[in-house]
Amino acid sequence: MGFDLGRFFRACNPSKTLNLKSPNDEKFYIDFSKVRGSDLVRELKRTITFSGQEPTCQLFTGHIGCGKSTELSRLQQTLEAEGYHVVYFESTDDLDMGDVDISDILLAIAKQVSKSLEASNIRLAPNRFQRMLQGAADLLNSEVTGLKMKLPEFGGVNVADPVGISAEDGVYSLSFGIGELTTKAKDSKDVRSLLRQHLEPRINTILEVINTELIDTANQQLRDQGKAGLVVIVDNLDRIDNKPRVQGRRQPEYLFVDRGAQLKKLRCHLVYTIPLVLSFSNEKESLANRFGASPQVLPMVRTQNRDGSPCDAGLAALRQMILARAFPDLPKDQRLAQATKIFDSVETLDRLCLSSGGHVRNLLVLVNDCLKKADPPLTQTLLDQVISLRRSDLTKAIDMDEWTLLREVHRTKAVRGEGEYQALLRSLFVFEYRDAGQTWFDVNPVLLAAKELKSDV
Repeated sequence: MGFDLGRFFRACNPSKTLNLKSPNDEKFYIDFSKVRGSDLVRELKRTITFSGQEPTCQLFTGHIGCGKSTELSRLQQTLEAEGYHVVYFESTDDLDMGDVDISDILLAIAKQVSKSLEASNIRLAPNRFQRMLQGAADLLNSEVTGLKMKLPEFGGVNVADPVGISAEDGVYSLSFGIGELTTKAKDSKDVRSLLRQHLEPRINTILEVINTELIDTANQQLRDQGKAGLVVIVDNLDRIDNKPRVQGRRQPEYLFVDRGAQLKKLRCHLVYTIPLVLSFSNEKESLANRFGASPQVLPMVRTQNRDGSPCDAGLAALRQMILARAFPDLPKDQRLAQATKIFDSVETLDRLCLSSGGHVRNLLVLVNDCLKKADPPLTQTLLDQVISLRRSDLTKAIDMDEWTLLREVHRTKAVRGEGEYQALLRSLFVFEYRDAGQTWFDVNPVLLAAKELKSDV
């Protein structure tokens, strides 16, 4: 099998999320569940499939870039194989992560669900929803200078007749109508504010309308077709800014603790990603009580165990992650023999994997940086240079108090307290690991050679 450098470079793009419904992307997928400590996708799936027609709401979190979106793609794939209609979407497409409210999230869900249902020729009769959207559009048109928003009409079709509202007839697209509102709101703080003033007092009505005119209708028709039901996966909500919102409450606490009861009221199976900081918040128990379970946290791939001994299985899995991108058509057991086409030695590949700390996006970042500088085989000297530059970039953002915290984490393998964790979390200074019996933390390996980590000065 030949090696295609351009294909390998594109496959190592750190900003690309694997879509496991794509045959090409599926070749790159490595199952890390045994070296993450648990198979969280299996647990999410079992909660849904064992619950039957009873709606479920689950929370999923982890470090930015640790592989959550890829695992959610696997969840989508496995649920669809079980006969579910799965709506997966990235909330960043519809929301401004610096300024989010419940009505914004519900509109985004309604838009994506209706879009998916329309594409599957599920017939909707969104009478009240249309009137609600039109009322919001009329308000915005009257209040915002220069804004002219015309939602699509039903074209004179009897709205009580579901046949007249199907996507295939081309008469009315509910998702397009909602999209007109959400796009304007995402782009303008003034529009967002006005839209919320109109919608927030009507949240319970909005929930009722989404449930009765979208979700209940969809579930019934899906089951009539022999499907298992509707699942909605809302990704990227973990990127919501951790900024103050109301009465001293930060935005994640406001949305998922204070307003969480409304987020779980949709009558379908739901999976929300949430900011990792909530798992270490003083509000963690309140969050668990609100949703009926603690959030599932996706840890790093173990490259070593808590006692510092190597984790051979984790290292082997990370090797495969890189080699699968270089030789996607080779059988798994033949790839390692080709490693010297990419690296000057297997030891250089191992150093790369260890330096990533088991953070999958960091691993791709390091490979990508090497490939920008030189053609394969990539040398240990080049890798050391790239790691040194990466360390320099990270240390610029660390103050003396944080170095003290990092030394303590490195010594104790523990993180204590909400404030401490927030200080270390954002720039990926500390990673979380797990095996079947314990959870522990350690410093990003790129920082281990920093003189500040070894000094108490």
